[in-house]
Amino acid sequence: MNNLQSEMEQLLKDISILDFALVDFSEYLDTHPFDKQAIAYFNHYNKIRMDLTRQFSEKYYPLQTSFSSDTTEWSWGLAPLPWKSNYEKEGPGPECLPCKGGRK
Repeated sequence: MNNLQSEMEQLLKDISILDFALVDFSEYLDTHPFDKQAIAYFNHYNKIRMDLTRQFSEKYYPLQTSFSSDTTEWSWGLAPLPWKSNYEKEGPGPECLPCKGGRK
């Protein structure tokens, strides 16, 4: 794996981690709508997520149509499809038990 690919994968992983945390904050805030500290945390991590998503979109491909700033070609359609990741190149990972004849 080259450095550019590992940097891209690390950015995607960081964005994914932030997405997970933001869902947790959202669910907490649904039941605690006046918790100012939780709102501040949500806003802080949401800003980081938006910055990383913008950075990723500028460097690789847009993760959302709102981050597409194309003028000559529509790059939104050039992004790899989620099911066309490393699976086609490397096959299922070791955690894929059904793929290896394990538990179903």
